[in-house]
Amino acid sequence: MSSGAGTSSGVGGLMKSVSLFLSSGRRASLKVGGGGGGGRKAGTSTPGGGASVRRGRSRTTAVSSSCTGGRMADGAAEQQQPGGAVTARAGTTSSQQPTNKLVDTLRRQTHFSRQEIDALCRVYKKLVTSASSRRLQSNNGQNNKSSGIASSQAANEGLSRVMFRELLHNTFDVVTEEVLMERIFSAFDRQAAGWLRLEDWLLGLSVFLRGTLEERALFAFHVYDLNNDGFISREEMFLLLRNSLVKHPQDDDPDEGVKDLVELAVRKMDADRDGRLSQQDFRAAIAQEPLLLEAFGQCLPTHTAANTFLATLL
Repeated sequence: MSSGAGTSSGVGGLMKSVSLFLSSGRRASLKVGGGGGGGRKAGTSTPGGGASVRRGRSRTTAVSSSCTGGRMADGAAEQQQPGGAVTARAGTTSSQQPTNKLVDTLRRQTHFSRQEIDALCRVYKKLVTSASSRRLQSNNGQNNKSSGIASSQAANEGLSRVMFRELLHNTFDVVTEEVLMERIFSAFDRQAAGWLRLEDWLLGLSVFLRGTLEERALFAFHVYDLNNDGFISREEMFLLLRNSLVKHPQDDDPDEGVKDLVELAVRKMDADRDGRLSQQDFRAAIAQEPLLLEAFGQCLPTHTAANTFLATLL
């Protein structure tokens, strides 16, 4: 898989080892009942090979700190978020061990089985712990005690932007513009905390890897709506597409081709003819022509990368 330019060999090496880690660590660390059979419920078939599941009504959740190396909401009420998945508002840290009820809740919230949830918890903890260790090593000039406290706090926060972007490049084969990388992180970071908690990781990957076409359309719309105003404007389309064409210095207007692409997109997808794409416009266009899902830039993993990653979770 391709890796992002300018990344360190240490970070890149960690990301490329994620699949190897999963393959060698398939033994379940969560002792849950039922043997962890397939957790996906029958539903709508999707391009990513997933199936639609019923999203439950408001319910509470608690997650063990032994899975996170950080924290997840305990007794927190759920809310609907961009991307079609259900998430929980931040609550108190839980120190309980994972229970059958907890795993069942996560199964209902995501498209993952029990074993897959367990494996993703372990991958998350490995990534966060590794990033924390590197930060500790980079603070050699600081007092050991204060450095250790800072590292502990960082570990409790979750998955950083830098680590997440390296994961996108090296594991999921997402090689795209900087603005889109930031927007993908934003789509995962539902609490706008600046780092990903365990529930952000699980719920985001559920849509990212196995989301229905509807869920992926909502996810992509959130990525492309750069200013979060509920619309994709011509200006936003231009910014997203400006580097998609080769420009020639001799052209009178080097951006003319990009402007033509924007107009084509508006004519094709703007159903109500107001000069911008609403969420309804975008979803309707995707339902009619799924190939338009990533019309403004790559924001989802390649099928090969997604399938390879998912295969290691079994």
